[in-house]
Amino acid sequence: MASLTFRTTGSNIFPSILSDFGLSGNIRDGFSLKTDVFSKKRRTTITNVATRPPPTTIPSPATQPTDDNDGKLAAWTSIRQERWEGELVVDGEIPLWLSGTYLRNGPGLWNVDDYNFRHLFDGYATVVRLHFHNGRLIAGHRQIESDAYKAAKQNKKLCYREFSEVPKQESFISYMGELAGLFSGASLTDNANTGVVKLGDGRVVCLTETIKGSIVIDPDTLDTVGKFEYTDSWGGLIHSAHPIVTESEFLTLLPDLVRPGYVVVRMEPGTNERKVIGRVDCSGGPSPGWVHSFPVTEHYIIVPEMPLRYSAGNLLKAEPTPLYKFQWCPESKAFMHVMCKASGKIVASVEVPLFVTFHFINAYEEKDEEGRLTAVIADCCEHNADPSILDKLRLENLRSFSGEDVLPDARVGRFIIPLDGSPKGDLVAALDPDQHGKGMDMCSINPAHLGKKYRYAYACGAQRPCNFPNTLTKIDFVNKTAKNWYDEGAVPSEPFFVARPGATEEDDGVVISMISDKNGEGYALLLDGSSFKEIARAKFPYGLPYGLHGCWVPKN
Repeated sequence: MASLTFRTTGSNIFPSILSDFGLSGNIRDGFSLKTDVFSKKRRTTITNVATRPPPTTIPSPATQPTDDNDGKLAAWTSIRQERWEGELVVDGEIPLWLSGTYLRNGPGLWNVDDYNFRHLFDGYATVVRLHFHNGRLIAGHRQIESDAYKAAKQNKKLCYREFSEVPKQESFISYMGELAGLFSGASLTDNANTGVVKLGDGRVVCLTETIKGSIVIDPDTLDTVGKFEYTDSWGGLIHSAHPIVTESEFLTLLPDLVRPGYVVVRMEPGTNERKVIGRVDCSGGPSPGWVHSFPVTEHYIIVPEMPLRYSAGNLLKAEPTPLYKFQWCPESKAFMHVMCKASGKIVASVEVPLFVTFHFINAYEEKDEEGRLTAVIADCCEHNADPSILDKLRLENLRSFSGEDVLPDARVGRFIIPLDGSPKGDLVAALDPDQHGKGMDMCSINPAHLGKKYRYAYACGAQRPCNFPNTLTKIDFVNKTAKNWYDEGAVPSEPFFVARPGATEEDDGVVISMISDKNGEGYALLLDGSSFKEIARAKFPYGLPYGLHGCWVPKN
């Protein structure tokens, strides 16, 4: 493991540190909902979690919705309770074949007492559960008991580094100690607030970009079981927040910040050991590009090298820059690398137009009329090479929408990576962005088509004007069209596709989303995967904040 040494030559290296010390506060307990939440007019049955004490909450006056606050969006408010469970009354019909549990992870608590976090990605993780059986729906949620969350409750302040937050220290010396903890990983958060996956062996793991932020939960009770400890000797502090998970393997990328590049690893079901498939050295830039997600085909792993690169200089600053721990380096160019799954060899490294993406949708291998492999096609939610989307996700921006259209444009970006030795690839729009309001993110597909040629994708698009994606969108790559679902004033989370058992058509199934509604309310939504029309909704007793990514746990 390489060691790093830092020297200071004067206090001006950290110009904002000395003014940033001293965060204090109180975490309040004992918050309870008003009795009208439980009244008949809500048409909802509430069932407390047995054998558990009354829920503990950490409300903030600055972010909590109130019943008389008309127009208040639930999406950007902190969760009202640490945990809850109950059966919801369904309007419409849930298909009887839909039997299992949808889990959604995301940042549900954006404050420690009266200190409010700055960014969408900062909040403490909340897992929401929708359990479907015999046309009924039982819902619940619970905070993940990470070290970061427990420390905040106990110490009444932020104790670990979140996406845009640095714990405030009482002195310059203590700050330097915290800074040393950054490079050892001790001060990095384990707040697993990004995704949740079901491994091939049945374990359910919540994830974020720090490796230590891998936490096992019980999908039935949502209890935090414990840390997912990797048993191999591979070090590193970060990995892709979105691994590729199937019944037979777990693939992920480990960015190497010392020798700029990426290590590609595989883990088999039933183990905690990552084995190296291969390595990709960066083709440009002083550090690897941010790799929040990546795609695969049947035979290849695609490693994106985005010009939005990790920045050690930004990490050292006491206050976040507009791009946080990253730096936009267009002069370093952008690249796509293709690695053989079996051998770990690089079969193509091509320069592509500059791009910014958080989420890849899918990838597949393109063949000519004679069946010869000619290219790899990789689709993503691409933000027109505009890194400002990161700063647009500050909570201040999301909470202060005035009707002005401020959401940066996005598209379904399609990378065409030739496999004939050409030095350059292409990046085009897979369909007219006007089809989905020039908004595009938070995507899912029929998992049976992972790595294969596919026709449909489900994502969040835009109904303009807006400051955040506000529609659910079904993309048809063959007809190059989109169907859009929209509920004025609502913010939908990632649409998640669940295929009907025995289905032969790619879009035969349902799409699940959780909607953060206006007036502090919210509901679970089911759309027909083919027609994209609403078939059922079930109102929550109070609005849940916006969440990120989910997974499906079928009934055994």
